Amino acid sequence: MTEALKSRRFLLLVAIPALLGLVGLVIYLSGGRYATTENAYTKADVINIRPRVAGAVEQRLVAENEHVKAGQLLLVLDRKPYDVALAKANAKLGEVRTTLAALHASYREKQSELQLAMANRDYAVKEQQRQANLAERKLVAKATYDEVSHTRRINDQQVVTIQQDLKRIAESLGGDAGLPIEQHPSYLAAKAEVEQAQLNLEYTQITAPKDGVVTKPPEAGEFLAVGSAVMSLVASDNLWVEANFIETDLTHVRVGQSVNVKVDTYPGVVWEGEVQSISPATGAEFSVIPAQNATGNWVKIAQRVPVRISIKPNEAAPRLQAGLSTGIEIDTGYKRSLLGFSI
Repeated sequence: MTEALKSRRFLLLVAIPALLGLVGLVIYLSGGRYATTENAYTKADVINIRPRVAGAVEQRLVAENEHVKAGQLLLVLDRKPYDVALAKANAKLGEVRTTLAALHASYREKQSELQLAMANRDYAVKEQQRQANLAERKLVAKATYDEVSHTRRINDQQVVTIQQDLKRIAESLGGDAGLPIEQHPSYLAAKAEVEQAQLNLEYTQITAPKDGVVTKPPEAGEFLAVGSAVMSLVASDNLWVEANFIETDLTHVRVGQSVNVKVDTYPGVVWEGEVQSISPATGAEFSVIPAQNATGNWVKIAQRVPVRISIKPNEAAPRLQAGLSTGIEIDTGYKRSLLGFSI
């Protein structure tokens, strides 16, 4: 056997298989580090704009797909009915104040009447005593004594009547005649109605709760019911990716691991991200009709688990929209080992 043939046999039977085995070993040991999927989409908070009061749209201040800032005025409803309601509530508040002021005046008047009645009663008591002494000595007629006694009983009853009137007025004033008008329950209730009317008037101006893009705003003149979804706002300050990984790919995935996000719409651009949370259940568990794995017709199907990935701001990259298809690569940092050695 020639040297050339021996070298060729060594190359084919030993060197090349050894090299292939080494390459395979390197691939095996370095594999399993990255978890990837293309079953992933960008997500954003979608807020339904709902009016807190009913009314016709008087002004529409935004257009379809317009970017708005938090607090920016979107719609103005017809405020005339709420102006009337506020005026009515203010009038009722004034009426309550007048009524309570009149009750305070009546209470003070009754106090004066009570002092006068008590003075008359004291005089009647003394007069009755004098007439009783004279009657014992037969110095006055019995009719005179009876008349004085009658006057004393009338004075006693007047005192009792006025005291009852004072108690009634005090009850009307909240149980305490010295309580300020502004602390009376009737006044507080009327004041609350004024504040509610003022609040309803403010609700005729509908503003954006967050930065974002509005869609399908209603036209001027359209009537809006309380609580009805009249338009949507896609928030732009909290964009994330929902990636649905096969359950076997999540063995080494942990919260906080770094992620590369590639969006199909913008090839060549990479966003950095981070694993924010892993769903406590598979997507099938949240479906309307979950899988019935306890039935006889069972087929094993690999389940997918939603993983939420936050996207770090990238001012140099294009603006992302919700619902875009993405490719996800999570760096788990995992390294396979063989015979106690790792690379």
